[in-house]
Amino acid sequence: MRRRIAVVGSGPAGLTLARVLHRHGQPVAVLERDPAPDARPPGGTLDLHEGLGQLALDKAGLLAEFQALSRPEGQAMRILDTDGTVLRDWQSRPDDRANPEIDRGQLRDLLLGPLDVRWGRGVTRVVPGARDGVLVHFADGRQEVFDLVVGADGAWSRTRPAVSPVTPHYTGVTSVETSLDDVDTRHPDLARLVGDGSVAVYGVNRALVAQRNSGGHVKVYSQFRAPLDWHKGLDLADPEAVRSSLLALFDGWAAPVLDLLRHGTAFVHRPLFVLPVSHTWTHVPGVTLLGDAAHLMPPLGAGANLAMLEGAELAESIATAGPEDLDDAVRAFEERMWARAGRWAKITTAGLERLVSADPAEALALFDQVQPS
Repeated sequence: MRRRIAVVGSGPAGLTLARVLHRHGQPVAVLERDPAPDARPPGGTLDLHEGLGQLALDKAGLLAEFQALSRPEGQAMRILDTDGTVLRDWQSRPDDRANPEIDRGQLRDLLLGPLDVRWGRGVTRVVPGARDGVLVHFADGRQEVFDLVVGADGAWSRTRPAVSPVTPHYTGVTSVETSLDDVDTRHPDLARLVGDGSVAVYGVNRALVAQRNSGGHVKVYSQFRAPLDWHKGLDLADPEAVRSSLLALFDGWAAPVLDLLRHGTAFVHRPLFVLPVSHTWTHVPGVTLLGDAAHLMPPLGAGANLAMLEGAELAESIATAGPEDLDDAVRAFEERMWARAGRWAKITTAGLERLVSADPAEALALFDQVQPS
C-alpha cells in the first residue's frame, strides 16, 4: 500500500524531498500557499556546496543539469574598506565546482520538473494523532489526512507547532535588500565593482554586500545592528525615504559603495530571525520538519544547502522503509538532522556575530579563514 505523504512548502527543501521521492516512484503531495510558481520574486542567488546541496541534487538525478546552469565564476569575492580600498580580492577558477552559484528561480524550476504542486493550498494547522493519520487544515476550510506530513514551510512554519512550541527570535541584525537591473549596461562602474561574484564592505556594526545574479541582476544587502523597531516613523513602503535613511546610516562610506544604494529600486525589510542553536523536539509520529522550519539560522550560505540534503535524505529513508518501518525511519532521520544542523547553527551564529560587529577586522579575519589562499 502506498503511503499518503505531504510536504508543506515548495522551497528548496520541500521540492528536493518531492523530487527524490518521485525518482523512487513514491507519490507525494506538495502543498504550497502561493497561487503559482512566479507569484512572488524567488530571491537571490545560492551557492550550492559539493557535500550538501550538490549531493542532494545528485540524489535527485539533477546534478548534470545543475552544472549546466550554475555559475562557478560567482564564487569570486572582493572585500573593500569603507573608503573603497580593496582589502581582499579572491578570484574564481572556471574548474572550481566547490560552491558554484545558481539563481533561486533557476533552482526552483529545475526541481519542479515533473512534480505536481498543489498551488494555492495554504496550510493553517497540522494535527497529529487523528484516527486515520495526520489531519491537515487548509486556509479555504478543507481538510485532508496523510500518513506523514513534512513541514518545509520556512521560518514561520504552520507545521512546526505540531511538534514544537518554539518560535524564532530576533538576532539584533536587520537586512534591507534592494536590486540593480541590467547592471552591465546601466551601471557599468558598479558592474566592475561587484565583478563576477560578490563585493562586501564592513564597518562598525554594519555591512553592505552586493551579489551578482544571472542576467545582469545584482542584489544589494544592507545589514546593521538595530532594535527590531528601528524603522519607527519611517514608511518602509516609500523607497526614497528608506534610501535616505540607509544613506544616512552609511554616511561617510566611499561614493561608489553608496551608489549601490543610490541606484537601487525597491527596498525590502528583512530582520534576521533564528531558532535556538540546539532546537530539537520530542518525536511526533506522522510529522517532521526540514530546513528553516526545523533549524532557522543566519543566512550565511548553509541553510538552503542543509535543507536540500535533508529533503533528499528523508526521501531516501521513506523510500527504503518497510511497510511498518516509516516512523522508525523518520525518527532516525531527525536524530541525524539535529546533530548536523546544530553544528552548522553554531558556525553561522558565530559568523554573524563577527560579520556585523563593533570590530570590522573580525569580518576580514573570518573570510581569511574560509576563503582559499
